[in-house]
Amino acid sequence: MPELPEVETTVNDLKPHAIGKTIIGVDVLSPNTIAEPSPDQFRKGIVGRKILEIRRRGKHLIFDLDSKKVLIVHLRMTGALLVKPSTEKPEKFVRVVINLDNATAIHFRDVRRFGRMWLLKDESEVVGKLGPEPLSPEFTTEVLAKILAGRSAPVKALLLDQTLIAGIGNMYADEALYSARIHPSQPADSLKKAELKRLHSAIQEVLLRGIKNKGASTDTYFRPSGTKGAAHLEFQVAHRKGETCPVCGGTVHRIVVRQRGTFFCPKCQKLRVQRT
Repeated sequence: MPELPEVETTVNDLKPHAIGKTIIGVDVLSPNTIAEPSPDQFRKGIVGRKILEIRRRGKHLIFDLDSKKVLIVHLRMTGALLVKPSTEKPEKFVRVVINLDNATAIHFRDVRRFGRMWLLKDESEVVGKLGPEPLSPEFTTEVLAKILAGRSAPVKALLLDQTLIAGIGNMYADEALYSARIHPSQPADSLKKAELKRLHSAIQEVLLRGIKNKGASTDTYFRPSGTKGAAHLEFQVAHRKGETCPVCGGTVHRIVVRQRGTFFCPKCQKLRVQRT
């Protein structure tokens, strides 16, 4: 699933092609992709509208339109927004095509059909319950400590809860926990101050590195240009089961934490036994 760095990269790559441009046509090839309103109302609501800004909230892309409405896109597991010439025929897995007045089109490609689009007056209907942005100045070590305090669930599971922290997904949670030397199954409320400080720094470092490397193309993620990101090439543990830990020389393992595949190094990330 595209996570914060992949979505941020998509936003940054789309801006030169779309900001200030007017939407002149929309082809909804898979009606179920439109979550709200109806596909017909969706078309009527965005055709003729100018794109004023594109931004990210959590894993969502938000297009600000001159109608004071917002077009929200969630790529979900296999989605990608691709910039194509307006004359190019959509490929098999393209669900929605948005044609712009600069002879280009934005193709919403989504292999598994989980991605969604909304056209709304109030963006909070979709993103209002998201937690703080992990790269914002407001996200401090103290804020992270408050989020995890009193919660005995595995720390990995809480990092993935979008209502607690917005944008972190499976890959970057694994990388952050590895960098902080914390076992993914460690109860969140058992983390010590030093561990919380390391985890806070690690979260920001791995996300910023992911953005710098234009996201991770481990499966179906592509940048709007159709090229792949390179963040996965620097992963230390994520998607590296059986490979050598770059720190201790041990073997990277894979376990399941709350139904999510999780990669870690047992030697570097020891699970601390809780005293009763």
